[in-house]
Amino acid sequence: MTTLIIILCLILIGIVIVQLGRVNELAGKIRGQEASENSANNFHGIMCIVFLIGFMIMAVWTTAYYKNWCLGYGPHTSASEHGELLDGVFNITVFFTAIVFVATQIALFVFGYIYRYKKGRKTLWLPHDNKLEIIWTAIPAFVMTILVVGGLDAWNTVMADVGPDEEYMEIEATGSQFLWFIRYPGADGKLGTKDYKKITGINPLGQDFTDAKNWDDFQPSEIVLPVNKKVRVRITARDVLHNFDLPHFRVKMDAIPGLPTYFVFKPTITTEQYRQNLKEYPEYNVLADPEDPENKKKLWEEFDYELACAELCGKGHFSMRKTVRIVTQEEYDLWLAEQQSFYMSQIRNSDEDPMKGKALDMEIRQRRMTFNNAVEKARASETDKVIRLDHVKFQTGSANLTDDSRYELDNLIGALNKYPEMVIEVMGHTDNVGNPTGNQTLSNSRAASVVNYLLNKGVNSSRMTSKGYGDKVPVEDNATAEGRAKNRRTEFKIISQ
Repeated sequence: MTTLIIILCLILIGIVIVQLGRVNELAGKIRGQEASENSANNFHGIMCIVFLIGFMIMAVWTTAYYKNWCLGYGPHTSASEHGELLDGVFNITVFFTAIVFVATQIALFVFGYIYRYKKGRKTLWLPHDNKLEIIWTAIPAFVMTILVVGGLDAWNTVMADVGPDEEYMEIEATGSQFLWFIRYPGADGKLGTKDYKKITGINPLGQDFTDAKNWDDFQPSEIVLPVNKKVRVRITARDVLHNFDLPHFRVKMDAIPGLPTYFVFKPTITTEQYRQNLKEYPEYNVLADPEDPENKKKLWEEFDYELACAELCGKGHFSMRKTVRIVTQEEYDLWLAEQQSFYMSQIRNSDEDPMKGKALDMEIRQRRMTFNNAVEKARASETDKVIRLDHVKFQTGSANLTDDSRYELDNLIGALNKYPEMVIEVMGHTDNVGNPTGNQTLSNSRAASVVNYLLNKGVNSSRMTSKGYGDKVPVEDNATAEGRAKNRRTEFKIISQ
């Protein structure tokens, strides 16, 4: 019904305009053609002045009214170090173009009034004027020189890459229809290599997991950065052209498939500080969602920096939004500690893992820390003196140590060297599969094999004994496959320290 009413109103307005034209035509015939033309010319000339005044008032009013919503003005000053330079160049450009805008609008409509048609008026024939041409060539050339030189200086400053000795952090942003993949380096501070041929459903970036630098990289759901820390963003795309746009930081760079780009910036205002700046303006003290009675938050409270795609990349272009949080260094460190390696959480020991079944250096380091903590805990305990050697493994059905289990025994050697008075008993176990007598013999042999390894590494025989418990003292319940696997391990018990 509303649409029908609107259509009818438009039809009526059209009819009124047509009728007014006919009335004006009839009035012109009554008054005479010349008088009618003079009246029309005067009317249009006056309307030019009226429109000019109204238009300029509206231009000034709307600029003042919407100032606090525009980037670069009111609360929306740049949140990055380089952004102030770009805003300065923009303001200089606005200054000169505003002068040209006002001058041309006044000339356009005032000339329309002054030079409206009058009978007997003759035009001035001015085929050439050197002075006038020099003026309208020199002034724009001077202004353009200022803008170009200033812009070039800003460009060279903003687009400079990081120096070889400069402190910075690096992340990667990959555009895809229709989301952003964000990748951070792990503890090594280095991003691993990629190969587009390795892209799969479980490996969306095509990371090459034979490269150890990839093992600790992680892919968070949001971008979190520490304030006042220089950030270098590697920018690329997986399918079509995208654009990496952080408007509040004045960061904007194309993401091009097969042609990596980058942008370097330093955020200077945390998300919370920006919210507090918005709080000072009445425009942002209204309800964020007036139609939701449950949501009592105001606009400033729900503000977040955002990453957007500034390139029309397809039907789902609108959904390429990701939250960006700028926090203090302490908050960033806490967030960083919570992140999980993509490789370790999604790829490790799956069919996609080229290192499946092999102990990684990072795993060995982590297990050494876990082992040392277990030793310290057992030494401090009055009752629980047993420490399980979870990563000491044997070949199936034998007492031969596997190559990847020796690092755990080296950890034990380190503990024995650290505490020269410590005496241990190595305890062998098996699951309940097979003959009990055979299991007993196998557990004895495995415990003895561990002791022999330690002897060969220089540990004194008086500091250790070995004993097999077969399947009589299970470490875990033999009812499950996982429990039986754990029962095929060895342990050691601290006898004295």
